Amino acid sequence: MNIEEYREYCIVKKAVTEGFPFDQTTLVFKVAGKMFAITSLNQPFRISLKCDPDRAIELREQYPCIIPGYHLNKKLWNTITVDGTLSDDFLKELIDHSYELIVASLPKSKRP
Repeated sequence: MNIEEYREYCIVKKAVTEGFPFDQTTLVFKVAGKMFAITSLNQPFRISLKCDPDRAIELREQYPCIIPGYHLNKKLWNTITVDGTLSDDFLKELIDHSYELIVASLPKSKRP
């Protein structure tokens, strides 16, 4: 997966917006105003995604390319270096998981 494919996968989800709230190189995807995916436009290509705390630990132990969230709550966020180690389908599953966690945390009136 490259950054264009990643962006296209995130932006087509229901009620998703994108922006640069921190600086001009950190692309953030939100649903109902809450972040679910973050990436830097700088190299190397890394994605930060929200994750269930127990699953986050398991993923970090299993995959060297997954580390605690960079500049994020390390209990709830993982940062993934997209280096070809993980399949595109698995990356999409992790993006979906992050999106679903955020949607589930929203009040019913704000859910897409």
